[in-house]
Amino acid sequence: MELSKTEEQLMQYLWKFDKAFMKDLLEAYPEPKPATTTVATLLKRMIGKGFVAYKTYGKSREYYPLVKKEDYFSKHVNGLIKTFFNDSASQFASFFTRKTDLTKAELEELKSIIDNEIKRK
Repeated sequence: MELSKTEEQLMQYLWKFDKAFMKDLLEAYPEPKPATTTVATLLKRMIGKGFVAYKTYGKSREYYPLVKKEDYFSKHVNGLIKTFFNDSASQFASFFTRKTDLTKAELEELKSIIDNEIKRK
């Protein structure tokens, strides 16, 4: 299951905080801040999708992510590769390195990361 753009934005704040109360989440938003009811609705949907859970302290709820940011991003990237690059990581890598504004230093760093990963396997 995927998150909508607005849910994803809220999830970014939850990943940043690790655990947060409603007031913490509302403070994280830039102006104009969304209504409390809007954030509550987003959280309810995200709980239903299995991305978020909460602990109750009196009348307050402390929300926390159930999905790690890395796992969510990994699934997204793999879906992107499958959908737009015929399930070919090399086509994706070719597109990524040619169509982004990476500097020579950044490309060399990527090469180093790939070389290290090859050695590990």
